[in-house]
Amino acid sequence: MDIVDLKDRIIKNISKVIFGKEEAIEKLLISFMIGGHVLLEDVPGTGKTVLARSFAISLGLNFTRVQFTPDLLPTDLTGLSIYNRDKGEFVFKPGPVFTDILLADEINRATPKTQSAILEAMAENQTTIDGVTHKLSDNFFVMATQNPIEYEGTFPLPEAQLDRFAFMIKIGYPQRDMEMEMLTSQMDHHPINDIKPILNPEEVKFIKNAIREVSVDDTVKDYIVSVVSHTRFNKDLYLGASPRASLNLMKGAMARALLNGRTYVIPDDVKMVMKEVLYHRLILTSEARVKMRKVDDVLEEIVNEVPLPVIKKDEV
Repeated sequence: MDIVDLKDRIIKNISKVIFGKEEAIEKLLISFMIGGHVLLEDVPGTGKTVLARSFAISLGLNFTRVQFTPDLLPTDLTGLSIYNRDKGEFVFKPGPVFTDILLADEINRATPKTQSAILEAMAENQTTIDGVTHKLSDNFFVMATQNPIEYEGTFPLPEAQLDRFAFMIKIGYPQRDMEMEMLTSQMDHHPINDIKPILNPEEVKFIKNAIREVSVDDTVKDYIVSVVSHTRFNKDLYLGASPRASLNLMKGAMARALLNGRTYVIPDDVKMVMKEVLYHRLILTSEARVKMRKVDDVLEEIVNEVPLPVIKKDEV
């Protein structure tokens, strides 16, 4: 199978619904390939939910959407045991996490107790109810959305849960011509009703296992560790990136290399996924916030501070 061809087919299919966002679609695919989870953060109406639905449809996977609200209970996600009078025993009723792709819509509107209900599922691909552990789908993938400008009635995700997301992707507003095309496409009906699955189970499995064939030179690994280490000792950051961030950064770079037709990683692969991996894991100090500093600025400074490794052709 040709992984580049599969990527192009996926992007082309989803681009029938989400216009001009090929890079965001590719990074969503990268996160799925490395077995991570994605937090989609952007202002309302930019297509976060539509992107999640069209991605699931394109891959031919089961899709479940849960609207997170303050009254949502943990068992509303994981499921619970219900007493069956006819059988005289408790029967387990699976919740929405028993799917392939779970869209946790506006995840920050639920209470921390409910938010944490999917932590085990995200980290270990299983969930435990009444002392019994239930295995989830091998393709289990959480796509959570949140709006960065709404704070009333929301519960910010704790650092431990944010760290479970491999990537945070911002879609952004479409360009003028793309927005015109969007208006034209939805005059009669929504185009998401027209897109069909384009991958079969074997191709999905291939995508999930493909990065095993990618090599990473030690100089690139050292570059990754150096960047992550700089976040831990930066004077403007109260919290730096975790070792899990280093792992996500390496695997994300491996997937990016593969999608660009290479079986080895170059420093540019690391830089291309760096913001998505690190941004949501970094917390500014109170002094930095007073100075109106932004995480983007700090990240850019760190990237400029850490020298890029030089890889010789005979080393890749």
